[in-house]
Amino acid sequence: MNEEEKAVLEQQRQRRNRITRMKNVVIMVVAGWMVVSFLAIIILTAQVIYLNHRIDKLTVRNDNPIQEEMTEQDNTENMDLQTESENVSADMDTEDNLAKKGDEHKVYLTFDGGPDENTNEILDVLAKYNVKATFFVIGSESDEMKAVYRRIVDEGHTLGMHSYSNSYSAIYSSSDSFEKDVTKLNAYLKKVTGEKSQYYRFPGGSNNEISNVDMSEFIHVLNEKKITYFDWNVSAGDSASDYSVQDIVTNVTEGVSKYKTSVVLLHDGDDKSTTVEALGPLIKALQKMKAKILPIDENTNVIQYIKADSVE
Repeated sequence: MNEEEKAVLEQQRQRRNRITRMKNVVIMVVAGWMVVSFLAIIILTAQVIYLNHRIDKLTVRNDNPIQEEMTEQDNTENMDLQTESENVSADMDTEDNLAKKGDEHKVYLTFDGGPDENTNEILDVLAKYNVKATFFVIGSESDEMKAVYRRIVDEGHTLGMHSYSNSYSAIYSSSDSFEKDVTKLNAYLKKVTGEKSQYYRFPGGSNNEISNVDMSEFIHVLNEKKITYFDWNVSAGDSASDYSVQDIVTNVTEGVSKYKTSVVLLHDGDDKSTTVEALGPLIKALQKMKAKILPIDENTNVIQYIKADSVE
């Protein structure tokens, strides 16, 4: 083979190498593009699923005929009332419930305003510490929240009522409106869980300043239905906009130390992530105090601002 032929062969070899390198580059670019596209599809799919979940939840809420009646004024009143009612009235400090040295502390953790996204997390924490609590719930017709109602009952917690609509202006407009709301919620919870709720907490408490109707009229409705209502004598302070885990633990433990029976007000709305964070440390602190944490039942010492047995 002469030099000229060798040169031609070398050129052909180099050309083949260049083509091979170019093919490899093209393959790598295409493969990289496919990987990036696949990851983008996964991310977009996850976002679509999340957005669909949120849309479904909002749609269910908007389709609820009673909740449609809530106006911007209702929401403002609800928030104002909730915050104002955090303060525990001195009238709740009955002599026979004040703790003396050596007395046992019975504590009833109660959660208002759910079920919502944080309720399952609260239930997870309670299960971890084998603690039972009480949930005063509102009406929600989504399948997700129906499952939460059932979980509350199935795991041995007490399911109480907090009104179907949570619209203060509607609930407290008349005794007839109040009775319809209670009846609707009670029937709904019975249908979903198979359990009839026997306990109620007035939105804002029985000493709220929103209702223009005498609260004794609403208490009379509950008495007629043999439903026991509970206020609270210890507040976690978690309805405020700025509170910490330590604030909740301190508020509750200081309050509990005063009483033989403490009914503790907490909230489980979707904006109460700090309450979820505080629950574990709070349970540990109460257990360190040797407090007995219980769900509300027929043996619970009733905590009421207006005594139900004083209403005919």
